[in-house]
Amino acid sequence: MKTSIALVVGALVAGAVGSSAAQEAGVRLINDEDNREFVIVIGPVDLAAGMHHAHGAHGAVFPPVGTVRFPAGAYLKGFSYEVVDGDGNVLPPDIVHHLNFITPENRELFLPISQRLLAVGSETGSQSMPGWLLGVPIIEGQELVVTSMLHNPTGKAHSGVEVRMHLEYVKIGRPWPLLSVYPFQVDVAFPAGDKSVDLPPGTSQFSWEGSPSMEGRIMVIGSHLHELATHIRFEDVTSGEEIWEGRPIRNANGELEGVTVGRLYRKFGVKIFPDHRYRATVFYDNPTQDTIQAGGMGVVAGVFMPSGGGMWPKADASNELYALDRRHYLQEVRGSYDLIASGGGVIEPGAPSHEH
Repeated sequence: MKTSIALVVGALVAGAVGSSAAQEAGVRLINDEDNREFVIVIGPVDLAAGMHHAHGAHGAVFPPVGTVRFPAGAYLKGFSYEVVDGDGNVLPPDIVHHLNFITPENRELFLPISQRLLAVGSETGSQSMPGWLLGVPIIEGQELVVTSMLHNPTGKAHSGVEVRMHLEYVKIGRPWPLLSVYPFQVDVAFPAGDKSVDLPPGTSQFSWEGSPSMEGRIMVIGSHLHELATHIRFEDVTSGEEIWEGRPIRNANGELEGVTVGRLYRKFGVKIFPDHRYRATVFYDNPTQDTIQAGGMGVVAGVFMPSGGGMWPKADASNELYALDRRHYLQEVRGSYDLIASGGGVIEPGAPSHEH
């Protein structure tokens, strides 16, 4: 890839946390102006053979949390990622369990915590919006915290592994996109803390509900699920309307490789209101006789257009929940919200947490 301006910011040198040997690893951002992409590089890390993430954090690698800043203003319109080893060989994308890109300056739509700009799992794949119509505004100098979790389902060791996230953008000053949209996320394990849930034998469901901080329209909606999920639903509890239901997309072997996406902009979105309650619910079916520890997740995520061209709200760093959530994604504490709030669930600084 030709890079006219390689602006590398936020390099972090630290030991990789997890089952791999400690080595230099970090996060850096490159502005590839020729291809109109911000490229975020995570790594390098080594992945030993047999490091498969089997419903828990054991066997996983957590590259150090990194912070970068966007070198220019732009409108994001799509993303994709690739995984390569130290020799430049392309590796299977399911080495990525999840990637999180967090903008601490902004708040989430449904909670006063840091906004999740983007959350990617191995089943997410490449996604894009029509760049003439929709774009997520990025401000020059805007901070981005990057957290990630990798594992190795390939059965072979790999060294010098890097994840390269490509964020496609439209330059500021163009007459498009016509509409500014902003990311939002609702997790069934909200409000804060570890996001995995245990799966009892048979069918189970997990949900969280709340109200948005402003009125507007959901334009695109998708989700992150784990292997035994049957579906995930987002609904208006107040009106009784089902807004969207996502279904797993499986390959010929029955393995999860994607989730359906709702491109609601085709009907100019679905309007939501701050005086309504909304619920995200994920459904699982565990065919075994045993409870699978940390076997499930359920995240609804998408982009939202405020009514009347309203500005996105800034986060209140003094808010107690904001502070707790920030300590969690910076890997300073670990546990569920209730455990942490009562003084439990706290581990040594730098220990990994399992969040999507």
